[in-house]
Amino acid sequence: MARTNTAPRGPGRPRASVDAAVFASTLRTVDELGYAGATMDRIAAAAGVAKTTIYRRWPSKGALIVDCLLDAFGPVPLSGASREAVLETAVRWTAAKIGEPGVGAAFAGVFTDAVSDPALRRLLATRFQAPYLEALEKRLGEPEQRMLFVIDVVVGTLLHRMGMTGEPMGEEDVDALVAMVVRELL
Repeated sequence: MARTNTAPRGPGRPRASVDAAVFASTLRTVDELGYAGATMDRIAAAAGVAKTTIYRRWPSKGALIVDCLLDAFGPVPLSGASREAVLETAVRWTAAKIGEPGVGAAFAGVFTDAVSDPALRRLLATRFQAPYLEALEKRLGEPEQRMLFVIDVVVGTLLHRMGMTGEPMGEEDVDALVAMVVRELL
């Protein structure tokens, strides 16, 4: 019987597997217990990993949530034949992502923590917002300040609705948000 030439794997699960388990457990825990109730202990238990495993990867709950959100959001879809279509797709995509279980609550929670934590605020700005901002600027040909305003209006409105009602924004209101943003920007 021929031997396969594979290098031995080190102990433990592969990093991608651990990250995926932790991200899924984070969103599930936030969805079930709220942002404040989603402690590192509870997230580790839900993921079936040691708390030290989490702290080796993420020095704080805020850092974990930022990476979890990056994973949940992925790249912004910027397709469409016109600038209006591109912006509409981006707004609807953002609304859908914020409406996913645990995502809106995680986003709102880390955003609130960042108000009084300058290091977390920098992390959110550089790791989370900057790639989306740059992609929108490039695709729509608009200046940074204009795109920041669009992000503020869209994300702020969606998170406000989630915070006030506990529910994502309905389709009719997303339609109105799209129309307002497209009309004002373009």
